[in-house]
Amino acid sequence: MDTQSRSSHITELAKEIIDDIEFTRLDAQVILLKTTRLPRYVGNEEIREWLRYEMQGYQKGTDTFEKYMVKTGRWTNKDERKGYIMPLAQVEGTIVAETEKLKAYRIPDTSSQYAVTVIDNVRSGMSGTSSYISTLSGIKSRVISILHDFATTVYYEKVFDNIAESIFDNYKKAIDLLIAENSGDIIEQIPSVIARLSDGDRESISHALTTCRRIIDSFADHIFPPIDETINVGGKEISLKADKVINRITTYVYNNCKSESRRTKIKQNLENLYKRVSAGVHSDVDTQEARNIFFNVYLILGEILTLPPKQPTSTDTSV
Repeated sequence: MDTQSRSSHITELAKEIIDDIEFTRLDAQVILLKTTRLPRYVGNEEIREWLRYEMQGYQKGTDTFEKYMVKTGRWTNKDERKGYIMPLAQVEGTIVAETEKLKAYRIPDTSSQYAVTVIDNVRSGMSGTSSYISTLSGIKSRVISILHDFATTVYYEKVFDNIAESIFDNYKKAIDLLIAENSGDIIEQIPSVIARLSDGDRESISHALTTCRRIIDSFADHIFPPIDETINVGGKEISLKADKVINRITTYVYNNCKSESRRTKIKQNLENLYKRVSAGVHSDVDTQEARNIFFNVYLILGEILTLPPKQPTSTDTSV
């Protein structure tokens, strides 16, 4: 099962469990068994352990035991370590049996000398049975509530993830198109970087970072080819020669971005990234950091290409 299919399956399963509970479509024990798949899919070990307790009975001596004895209202006397540790199926079965028992109670029609005692005993039995049913029903209700909360949390997390993935996928498609239109040779280098990062060894990481630096260099050549002239930016004369990669990119940004704070942010990010891809070739950079660098390079190039276009002028380069 691929990642997308797995995510969809988890979302659908969580939604089914929510509906089963809210519309009372299944018995609690059936819902419990159905829910056991969900924590396996999302890697929630605590819920998995708790569900085993609800199916097999509570096992003393674990943090999960202590936590869910409280959450499900199973303690009768916590100080004396007394409580209901039977599985949910037994709780349900006992509720049914006690309910039938309660129905069978009858106030005797008697006027004997023992009438008061007999009636009191019957009423006491009815009260005790009702109280027992109420306690077990409370445990069942709390179990169902926890199941509902868990399924709801998983459902909305997955819905949010799917929305976020959709937003990123749409953004990526737009950026890929812009990069292809404006600097086609750059996008051809991206699969090479991804392949090398997948290897994870020192040499592959070094090659990937070198390629990232070349991508930035190539990007600068496409959006602002080198010239021998210098220009004034913020009261400073800066060079736009071939080796002044960041100068040329930031000049393009200054000419196409009205927001001073955004221009400053992009410039700082670019400078930091370029230092990292340059120094990273010769320093210790692990696979995760290299991936982060690559994605940051990709995203900032996309941000620059999505700036509102306008024609640069000789006076449009001040900070």
